[in-house]
Amino acid sequence: MRRFLRTGHDPARERLKRDLFHFNKGREEWSRCPWTLKEVRRWGMPNLCSRKDSSRIGETVEHGFPHQPSALGYSPSLRILAIGIRSGAVKLYGAPGVEFMGLHKENNAVLQIHFLPGQCQLVTLLDDNSLHLWSLNVKGGVSELQEEESFTLRGPPGAAPSATQITEILPHSSGKLLYLGTESGSVFAVQLPGFRMLDDRTISSDAVLQWLPEEARHRRVFEMVEALQEHPRDPNQILIGYGRGLIVIWDLRGSRVLSHFLSSQQLENVSWQRDGCLIVTCHSDGSHCQWPVSSDAQNPEPLRSSIPYGPFPCKAITKIFWLTTRQGLPFTIFQGGMPRASYGDRHCISVVHNGQQTAFDFTSRVIDFTVLTDADPAAAFDDPYALVVLAEEELVVIDLQTPGWPPVQLPYLASLHCSAITCSHHVSNIPLKLWERVIAAGSRQNSHFSTMEWPIDGGTSLAPPPPQRDLLLTGHEDGTVRFWDASGVCLRLLYRLSTVKVFLTDTDLSENLSAQGEDEWPPLRKVGSFDPYSDDPRLGIQKIFLCKYSGYLAVAGTAGQVLVLELNDEAAELAVDQVEVDLLQDQEGYRWKGHERLAARPGPVCFEAGFQPFVLVQCQPPAVVTSLALHSEWRLVAFGTSHGFGLFDHQQRRQVFVKCTLHPSDQLALEGPLSRVKSLKKSLRQSFRRMRRSRVSSHKRRPGGPTGEAQAQAVNTKAERTGLQNMELAPVQRKIEARSAEDSFTGFVRTLYFADTYLRDSSRHCPSLWAGTNGGTVYAFSLRVPPAERRADEPVRAEQAKEIQLMHRAPVVGILVLDGHNVPLPEPLEVAHDLSKSPDMQGSHQLLVVSEEQFKVFTLPKVSAKLKLKLTALEGSRVRRVAVAHFGSCRAEDYGEHHLAVLTNLGDIQVVSMPLLKPQVRYSCIRREDVSGIASCVFTKYGQGFYLISPSEFERFSLSTKWLVEPRCLVDSPKAKSRSRPSNGNGTGPKRTSGQVRNSRSQSDGDAGVLKEIQSTLEGDRGSYDNWHPHHVAVGYRLSNGEAE
Repeated sequence: MRRFLRTGHDPARERLKRDLFHFNKGREEWSRCPWTLKEVRRWGMPNLCSRKDSSRIGETVEHGFPHQPSALGYSPSLRILAIGIRSGAVKLYGAPGVEFMGLHKENNAVLQIHFLPGQCQLVTLLDDNSLHLWSLNVKGGVSELQEEESFTLRGPPGAAPSATQITEILPHSSGKLLYLGTESGSVFAVQLPGFRMLDDRTISSDAVLQWLPEEARHRRVFEMVEALQEHPRDPNQILIGYGRGLIVIWDLRGSRVLSHFLSSQQLENVSWQRDGCLIVTCHSDGSHCQWPVSSDAQNPEPLRSSIPYGPFPCKAITKIFWLTTRQGLPFTIFQGGMPRASYGDRHCISVVHNGQQTAFDFTSRVIDFTVLTDADPAAAFDDPYALVVLAEEELVVIDLQTPGWPPVQLPYLASLHCSAITCSHHVSNIPLKLWERVIAAGSRQNSHFSTMEWPIDGGTSLAPPPPQRDLLLTGHEDGTVRFWDASGVCLRLLYRLSTVKVFLTDTDLSENLSAQGEDEWPPLRKVGSFDPYSDDPRLGIQKIFLCKYSGYLAVAGTAGQVLVLELNDEAAELAVDQVEVDLLQDQEGYRWKGHERLAARPGPVCFEAGFQPFVLVQCQPPAVVTSLALHSEWRLVAFGTSHGFGLFDHQQRRQVFVKCTLHPSDQLALEGPLSRVKSLKKSLRQSFRRMRRSRVSSHKRRPGGPTGEAQAQAVNTKAERTGLQNMELAPVQRKIEARSAEDSFTGFVRTLYFADTYLRDSSRHCPSLWAGTNGGTVYAFSLRVPPAERRADEPVRAEQAKEIQLMHRAPVVGILVLDGHNVPLPEPLEVAHDLSKSPDMQGSHQLLVVSEEQFKVFTLPKVSAKLKLKLTALEGSRVRRVAVAHFGSCRAEDYGEHHLAVLTNLGDIQVVSMPLLKPQVRYSCIRREDVSGIASCVFTKYGQGFYLISPSEFERFSLSTKWLVEPRCLVDSPKAKSRSRPSNGNGTGPKRTSGQVRNSRSQSDGDAGVLKEIQSTLEGDRGSYDNWHPHHVAVGYRLSNGEAE
C-alpha cells in the first residue's frame, strides 16, 4: 500500500511555481457569459467558485480579423474605428497597438455603432432593439472600455413591435441627445446620459403629415425611417428620410417642416453636402438624385438624377457619400447599383471623381463603409483622404489622395484566412540578419500598396517594445506560406511565399480568363486579399520547418510534395531538382486509390527574391505528408506519411533511405484524404470487438469479496493513523485497452526527430533519426554523416538501430533526448552561433517518448524503461500537442527551467517537469468541443502559444510569468487632442481583451463585483411590466484584465 502514497506539497516548490508559471489568456467564453437576467431567473444565482479559473485569467491578445462582423463605426475626433460582431462583441482600433474590446451581456448581434460627437463614448444597437452606452475611461494611466448603461425602447401596451423597432440612430452634436428612427416612421428623442425619454420631442408621422401640402398627403409617403442626419451647419435642423421616398427637414425649435422632397423611388440613404445647400439621395432602382435645399421652394424637383450603371435594371444603391474638395469637383462614393442581370452577385463600392470612375470589387459581402474626411466641422470642404470598407471577411482601406486610388497596407486586422489555414509553425528569437532579409523580400511584394501612413491612428500605445523577434508561419490551402511578425501584440504580414510556380496548375489560365480590359464596363477592380478558392487542393501546405540560423526552409504538402528552399536576396531563374521516393518499396499487393501527384513544371522557373526552392522530393504514393524535420547542419530533411518515412540528403540531392510502416491489413491508408470512403462495416465491427473485449476483461476483474474489502479498509485506517494527513493518495487509474495492430493508420508517421546521442553503445555518440508512428512504434536509425571537408563527396549512411513498441500501441506524438544534465539537446547550429551551451555528452542520455496516453523515459543506449506518467489512466485525457518550453523566473533573471507544455483533447494545458515527469500546473484553455482549435494549437519556445478561435483569428496565451504580451494603450479626450494627424510610426499592433476592461484586478474584487451586479439586476427588475415607458439598466459591470469587476 505504501507505493500508492506520495509526499505532500513542498512550500518552496510551490513558491517557485508561482515565479515560473502563470496562465495568461482571455476567455472567449465571456461572450457567452451565463450571468444574464434571464438565466439567473431560470437557474438561480451562479456559483462564483466554479468560475475561479476564468476570473483569474489575465490579459489576452487576439490576432487576425474578427469573425462574422456586423457593424462599423468611426470617430473623426478620436480617429478610432469600431467593429461590431454578431456574437455581441465590440472592438475598437486606433493606432497600431491601440485596441479595446467590449462584450454585451447578451449574445445578440451588433447592428449599429455610433460615436458621440466630441466625446470618448459610443452607442451600440443590438438586434434585440436594445441600446448600450460605452465609455473610454482613463484609470491607472491606461484607458478602459466600460459599458455604462443599457436601454430598450418600448411602446404603449398593445402597440405593434414595429412602433419602436429602431432603424436609424442620430447622435446630436450636443452630445446629450439621441434621435431614434423607427419602423413606424416616428422619431424618438432620448437624453444622455441616463437614456431618459423626452416625450415632448417625439417627431411622429402625424406631426410631419400636417405640415405637408395636400398632394403629398394622399400618397403613402410614410414607412420606416431610412435616414437621420443633422444639418452640417445648423444643429437645430435634422433631415428625416422615409422608405417610400419622402425627405423632410425638421426644425427642432419650431417643431415644423422647413422643406420636403418627394421621390418616386424607394429611398435607401441620404448624404447632406457640407454647406447644407444640397442633398443627395440614393434609391432602390440604382439611381441617385441631387436636391437643392432652399427656403423658397417647398417642393423642388431634383437638379440631376442618374443611374450610373444603367440603362438596364440595376440593384439598389444602399449608401452614398457626396464629399466636396478644394479642387471643386466632388467625390461620389456609393455601394451597389450594379447591373442586376450581369453583375448582380458582385459586392462593389464605386468611387467617382474628376472623370475617373472605379468599382472596387470585393470577394466577400460588404458590411458597411465610411469615408475619412477633415475632422474639423468648421472646415469649408470635406477633402476625403481614405475609404474604409468593412467586408465580411476583411478590412480594406483605399487611399483617395494618390492617383489610381491604391490600397493601404494594414498594420493589424490582417485577413489570416485569405486562404484557409492548414498548418502553423512558430520560430522564436529570430537573428537580426534573417529578420532583415525576410522584411526586404516582403517589401518588394508591397509595391502596389499606397505610401500613405495608416490613417486610423487614434490613441497611444504604452506597451513596451518586444524583447525579441518572433515569426509565425502559416501554411494555406492555396500552396502559400505567410510569414507574420508575432513579436508583440500586432500580427503583421512580412512576407508571402508561393509554391504554385513549382507545379503545373490551372492558375495561369484562370487569371487570364478573369483579366479585364481597360475599356470594360463596369470598370471593376478587384481589391482585398481574401480568396477562399484554391485552384488545386493538392497544393495545400501541411508541414513547415524553418531553420533560423541557415535560412533553409522545408515545406510539405497534401500530395506528398516536400520542397526544400533557401533564402536568396535576388530574383533568380532556377531549375528545381526533382527526386521521387517510393515509400512502399515496391511491395506487391498495394494500390493507391487517392489523388494523383502534382506535375512539376519542367525547365527553369523564375522566382522572386525570398525563399527559392532548389529540390522537390515527391513521395509515392502521393499521400499527405504528416511529419517533417530538417537538420540544416547535417543538410538532411526527414519526412513521413501514412505509408512510411524517409531521409533525404538535400546537399547531394539523393535519397538516404526509406522505411515502409504500412500494416498489411491497413487498406484505408491507401485511399487518400481526398477520395476516402471509409468502410462502415469495418468500423462497426472493430467497435463491437473492443466493447466485447472490455466486457470480458471487466468480468474477470470482479472484486475480491467482503474479506478483501475489510483488509483494504484496515490497511487504509492504519496508514491514516501513522501520518496520512501529510500524504496524498494516488488517483484511481482507469483501465486502458490496448489497441489492435489491425486498427487503421497504424503506420501513420506522427513525429520525426534528429538527435546526436548514444544509440549503439555508451562510448560513442552519433547522429540519429527517430520516428514515431500512430501504432505506438518508435524507430531509431543511426546515421553516419561525413565530416564537412568530405560532405559533398561521401554519401550519408543510415542503419536501423532500435525499434520500440509501446504496450498499448498509443500514437506517438513526441520524441525528445535529454543530455547528461537532463537538458534537451540544442537546435542545429544553435551552439555554433553561441546561443546555447554545448550539450553534456559525458553523462548518460535519456529518451523521452510521449504518446497520446502516457509519458515514458528510457535510458540510452540500452532503451530500458526508467519511469512514466500515465495521463490517460489518471485523468481520462489524451495528448494532442506537446513541446519543450523554457520557463524563466520573474524574480531571478538567470534562473529558468525546461518543461513540457502539453495540450490534451479536453482543451487543458499542463506543464510537466523533465525528466521526473511530475505535473506542475494545469489550466483550462480551449473548450473541449473546439476540435479545430485544439488541432491548430502551436507552442512557442518560451511558454506561449497560439490557436485558432475562428477561421480568421488566432488566440494567444502564455504559461510563463516572464514572457507576457500585455498591450496597454491610452486614448485622450477629443478636447485635449490635436487636430493634426499623428504619425503612424512603427508601433506594435492591436490587442484584444476578453472583457470590457484592460487593467489588472484581483480575483476577490472580481467576484464581489459580479455578485453585486447580479443582485442589483435582480432588484432592479422587480418593477411592474405594465409601465410602457422605456426600460434602461445601469450596468456598472466590466471585466478588468479578463476578470469580473
